[in-house]
Amino acid sequence: MKLKDQLLVHTIDDTQFLVPLGGEAFSGIVRSNKTAAFIVDCLKEDTSEDAIVDAMCSRYNAPRAVIADDVHEILKMLRRIDAIEE
Repeated sequence: MKLKDQLLVHTIDDTQFLVPLGGEAFSGIVRSNKTAAFIVDCLKEDTSEDAIVDAMCSRYNAPRAVIADDVHEILKMLRRIDAIEE
């Protein structure tokens, strides 16, 4: 899976924004928290949910189950706004 090319990812200060460039079902701006921003950055390259969980486990000191739940929820939201190519 990968973030769609029709989405612009822009960071201002420490806040990441995801903006559709047109033609998408979603027309708005997503402001990412730190966890979501990490996931969006991972999605700039073709990846899998498990690979994202592995990357987050390497970076953050949290139980794998908690990280996996967070990743799953954020991916579900990104799918809901049609931001991911499967």
